[in-house]
Amino acid sequence: MLQTDRLTIRNFNLADANDLYEYLSLPDTYIFEPGSPISKEEAKQLCVERSKSDSFLAVELRVTHKMIGPLYFSRSEPIDFMTWELGYIFSPKYFNKGFCTEASRAIIKYAFNELQAHRIEAFCNPLNAASWHVLENTGMKREGYFKEKAFFRKTINDEPMWHDCYAYGLVDKDFKNK
Repeated sequence: MLQTDRLTIRNFNLADANDLYEYLSLPDTYIFEPGSPISKEEAKQLCVERSKSDSFLAVELRVTHKMIGPLYFSRSEPIDFMTWELGYIFSPKYFNKGFCTEASRAIIKYAFNELQAHRIEAFCNPLNAASWHVLENTGMKREGYFKEKAFFRKTINDEPMWHDCYAYGLVDKDFKNK
């Protein structure tokens, strides 16, 4: 468990299901993400799955204990490279308040100081300005642009709807020299 001035970053639990449903049931949540709106039952199942995983962490407001989004933080292969990937999806009710940046900074600091990470990576759609602003506000640097890297949806003719991707990274020596 990590704490910042306003947030607690912790493992998921079943009590997070209603908060998770609140924003993962919205179609707009999936503009830049795979998937589609989920049901309350699916939110419960997702919380159970995430509670058993070290890759998804719940971000909770310290004052109200409301879960406002997850951080995805997973160690990449090969493990000898000491690299983790960062991702997030926050509730739109909490956009533009600095919560995602605050949580991301905390997990990055933890990774470099406690996990002896060498590198943190993140990827986002170039059209998702809010996401790449968060990454830049954490000190990560844009390292690449991938044309038609992935797709989350298909057309009615079953053709992939490819999207481009920015790649961001931060290495330990740059983090420690900030």
